[in-house]
Amino acid sequence: MQRNAIFLALASFAMSCASGMGVPARAQEMPGDYQAALKVLARAGDYKDNVLKVSIPRNDLDVSIAGVAMPTPFGFGGWVAMARGDAGFDVLMGDLVLLQEEVNPVMSALLELGLDVTALHNHFFWEDPRISYMHIHGHGKAVDLARRIKPALDLIGHVVPAPAMRKSRPGAASLSVAETGKIAAIVGQQGEQLGPVYKITVGREDLTVKERGATINARMGVNTWAAFYGAGENAAVAGDFAMLENEVTPVLKSLRRNGLEIVAIHHHMTGVRPIVIFLHYWGRGPAEKLANGFRAALDQLGKSASRPPPKRK
Repeated sequence: MQRNAIFLALASFAMSCASGMGVPARAQEMPGDYQAALKVLARAGDYKDNVLKVSIPRNDLDVSIAGVAMPTPFGFGGWVAMARGDAGFDVLMGDLVLLQEEVNPVMSALLELGLDVTALHNHFFWEDPRISYMHIHGHGKAVDLARRIKPALDLIGHVVPAPAMRKSRPGAASLSVAETGKIAAIVGQQGEQLGPVYKITVGREDLTVKERGATINARMGVNTWAAFYGAGENAAVAGDFAMLENEVTPVLKSLRRNGLEIVAIHHHMTGVRPIVIFLHYWGRGPAEKLANGFRAALDQLGKSASRPPPKRK
């Protein structure tokens, strides 16, 4: 009987590991600076396996997927965590569950206080309301990190949605020749007219990106672009940035400070060196203002002393 009990216990342990449950995290006495960080955040947290973790569940949302109501633990529980790093500094990471109207205000709050946004994507299709997931990162002392992240966390659940946009095309059918000329002058490169859309594509000639011996150039997807549509005060822009890891935060800051909204941050390729990160953005407003916003972010690329800036025709 005793042998059977041991066997059953081992089998149960193996099944829990296989199911992803693993060994429960071991509770520990929380360090004083982590207790102070929780006071700054005004949130509860726990300290296990040398990690302080704060859950940020979206209990305020009623989420359905394909018409089926889903509970918060199904995938709508955000979090932030801290662990000890080198030289007395902590590493902060997290995954925030955000409504689409919360994404860019929360991102701006993080960036302006020195934290990084490392990914932005979806986890579901057909969810209502639409949900985005934002991964964040930072280094510093625990209490300082708490002070820097608190304004962003305080926005969650408190961003007033913008009025629904009218279902109409922005501005005129296409930009005039004079307007596209101004955009090209601002960006520093001519674009091409694709029906009613004026598109400028900037390759990363400053980078040599390789994968299994092949050079992955602009025609293979290592490029930055902006597509303009509409005219006058009611134009629209959408596009993509190809960035090195150390360029992501400067580009994000520049786009947000110029009123352009970030839609996604992710990889397009695996196995390439150097690693290239891509972000997608969009915005509406006067065409020249949109072009200036794009150019300001474009100027953040290639700033490393070892590389020339991206080539523009």
